[in-house]
This record gives sequence, C-alpha cells and structure tokens, in this order.
Amino acid sequence: MNLEGIHHITAITGDAAGNVDFYTRVLGLRLVKKTVNQDDPSVYHLFYADEAGSAGADLTFFEYPGVERGRAGTGMVHRIVWRLASPEALGFWQERLSREGVDVTREAGGVRFEDPEGLELELRVVNTADPPLVARHPDIPADLALQGFDGVRAYSADPARSRQFLQETLGFFARGDAEFEVRGERRGSLYAYDRATTHGVSGAGTVHHVAWSSLVDDHAAWGERVLRGGGRPTPIVERFYFRSIYFGEPSGVLFEIATIGPGFAIDEPADRLGEALSLPPKFEHLRAQLERILTPLPATRST
Repeated sequence: MNLEGIHHITAITGDAAGNVDFYTRVLGLRLVKKTVNQDDPSVYHLFYADEAGSAGADLTFFEYPGVERGRAGTGMVHRIVWRLASPEALGFWQERLSREGVDVTREAGGVRFEDPEGLELELRVVNTADPPLVARHPDIPADLALQGFDGVRAYSADPARSRQFLQETLGFFARGDAEFEVRGERRGSLYAYDRATTHGVSGAGTVHHVAWSSLVDDHAAWGERVLRGGGRPTPIVERFYFRSIYFGEPSGVLFEIATIGPGFAIDEPADRLGEALSLPPKFEHLRAQLERILTPLPATRST
C-alpha cells in the first residue's frame, strides 16, 4: 500500500478574480472546478489542474475576500515545485513571467518566483517517467507547459522529528536528511524541509494543506495506519469529488490523504469543467444565495 504522490495542494487567496487570471492566463492551468469551501460554503474553493483535472496537478484555493497576506513559518509549506520537461522551457517561462512583471530568479535547473499574493512557486526541469499532466493554452506549447507537481518544501524547526512517521507510517523514502520521496505505481512526488523557527501567519499567499493520493480501496486502511503510527486522523470526510482524511504530521504541516476519484467530471461534462458553479448535492439548496455573494470571476476559455 503506497501513496501515489501529491493529490492536491490547497492555498488561500484574498482575490479570486486575480487568482484566476494568474493561474489560468499566465501559468496556463485549467480551472477545472469552481465550487465552494465545504466547511464554509460562503466562500469559493477553486481548483486548477491539467486538462483532465488529474490528481498530481491540482492546485486549489479558498477565497477569503480581502484577507491580508500571510507569511509562511514553521509547520507550513512555503514553496510549491512544478515540473518542466526541458531547459528550453526554463527560458520560455523566464521570459513569459518577466513580461508579466513577475520578478524571476533563475538558478540551475529551475526558476523561482511568487504569485501576486506572495505564494512561492518554482518551475524545475525534472527527468521522470511519470506521465506529464498538461493543460491546453493558446500561448503555451504543450512541450513547454507545466507538467504537474514535483513536490513541496515546508519549514520545520526540527525535521528529524518527522522522519519516523513519514517513513514508517506513510511509506516515504528518505533522499537525504530532510528530503523524502513518496511513490506509488502511477506517480511520485517529493517532500522536503527547510529549517525555520519563526511562526507563520495564515493568510493570502500561504498554503493551507497538502494532500497525498490514495487508491479508493486503500483509503480506510490509511486512516487506521496513521492512527497506529501516533497520528490523530479525522474520520473519512466525504468531499463528493473525492474522500479525505486529515491529520498533522509531527513538524506541524497539515496533511490530507485523498482518494483518486470519483473526480471532477462526476457532475459536469469533462469538456466544460470549471465553467459554471458546481455544488455538491448537500449545498444545492444554497445555489441562489451563493451566486449572489460569490466573487464574479473572469471567463477562462471560450472553447
């Protein structure tokens, strides 16, 4: 029983319209689901991914309109790393982001920058046999596009305290003192720590949690395994598009284990994902109210 890499990463935005523009128009991701935070349905939960809305390429945001910027600190993910296929892609992205007024740092094998609210992102050339997870965009050739997550980096005051739990309970493989790989039959991802002792502040531009992928048939067993390993998992939570278990890992980062499926096409056609407000059945009675209060969003594609 192995986790299949990252399922999704959820962050916070105070500006849903600007968020949509940056992640779809600039970074070329597809808005695959426009729905609500199921713990607070008065606010958006936006999902960006590849063309199919695949686990492994799924960056999501809760919108709290006007919320102040946060700051990553110990016990928080501070950087999201995406895969690129080639050094040529690095040059393409450095030029594209610079034209948009984004400050870009070029380094060996990658470029680093922040989104408009300060969330740190990295695009890195990665040699992998994992299938590329690519969205269609008129200005971004498929061979230069983002290809899904490579991993995340988190802050920890003491990374060693998480090692046993990550390896023995979750099946991560150590790739150094503070870097781990999680890999199943289909896909893998990296999880790494940087040392920090300052506390963070949740807000716009910060990561709320990182979710790891489970096969549906393994999901309940993962909750039992986390409990036996000393974690404090929630009961299984039904999210309609997938099922979830939440718990904190020993360094303080909030983890989720989410099922691969049923998926985003359960309630709208695959070729129309993200175009209309999608509500799980238990929130459908709130549609008229929510459509009045949710932030108007720009259209992301015409076809």
